[in-house]
Amino acid sequence: MTYRAPSAGFAASGGFKLEAFTQDELAELHRATLEVLEHTGIYVQKEEARALFRANGAKVEEDGVVKMPPFLVDEAIRSAPSRLSLAGRTPKRDCVIEAGRVTFTCFGEGISIFDPFTGEYRPTCKNDLKYSTRVIDALDVITVVERCVGSQDVPPPVQAVHNYEAIVNNTTKPVFLGPENGRNIRIILEMAKAAVGEERFKNAGSPVSFITCPVSPLRLVEDCCDIIMTCAEEDAPICILSMAMSGGSAPVNLAGTLVTHNAEVLAGIVLSQLTKKGAKVVYGSSTTAMNLKMATACVGSPELAMINAAVASIARQYGLPSWVAGG
Repeated sequence: MTYRAPSAGFAASGGFKLEAFTQDELAELHRATLEVLEHTGIYVQKEEARALFRANGAKVEEDGVVKMPPFLVDEAIRSAPSRLSLAGRTPKRDCVIEAGRVTFTCFGEGISIFDPFTGEYRPTCKNDLKYSTRVIDALDVITVVERCVGSQDVPPPVQAVHNYEAIVNNTTKPVFLGPENGRNIRIILEMAKAAVGEERFKNAGSPVSFITCPVSPLRLVEDCCDIIMTCAEEDAPICILSMAMSGGSAPVNLAGTLVTHNAEVLAGIVLSQLTKKGAKVVYGSSTTAMNLKMATACVGSPELAMINAAVASIARQYGLPSWVAGG
């Protein structure tokens, strides 16, 4: 091959990216979100969370709707960390997430599976999660493990604990998990501490992070509040992930969906930062369009790609690590 000297002043792209909105449009989306949070508000079901909002200058109405002044939202965005180090069970599996770093995880949560041994189509079970986690652990392109199927053969109140037990014994990568409630978080963190040892847990942080979803439109229900507040108290990262659907639980147009999505995630971030300033949060999205004929979420659609390119831009504007859905 012929040697080519490097070109002087060569302008590189820095990698493929999709800029869905201009900076002016992103600023307008933020302003619209602040209006929603201040004048429409977010329903907050947990009394302790409402009390925290009230004590910090938000208006709490009798029906549980919390209306936040813009300064409260902007302060929360500024205090949330822009860079997170996700610990694995071993140091070589640690992962940093921040603006400009792209990494991959698996999609969750499959509720039915074709049995690889019998060919039967059946609900997923704990053993399926064990086997699938081993596959994910072996794939270098996947840096972070999320449960791709669930332990539906155990009672729902403790399913999250069984999910983590199945995962932690079959991977050394960082883990994200839906915990269902704050009590499960504390149990799972004790399991994580036993898995990595107290010294590494103290120095590197928790090898498990958590996920919770506001209920669209504009609701932080009891369990969601509980999870956000418990993660802040326990210094565990939390991905606050809206699942708004255009044409269903959010306006049918892209801008309106993004404002709804943004209001839900920012409300969760405010709650996190009011619980503990500097608490570790990830700006998450599984927001997509609704199939109006089938009343289902269009996962893997062009609309999903457009929405989540925009979500990544919004998170980058806020200086927050982001998590967006694919499919």
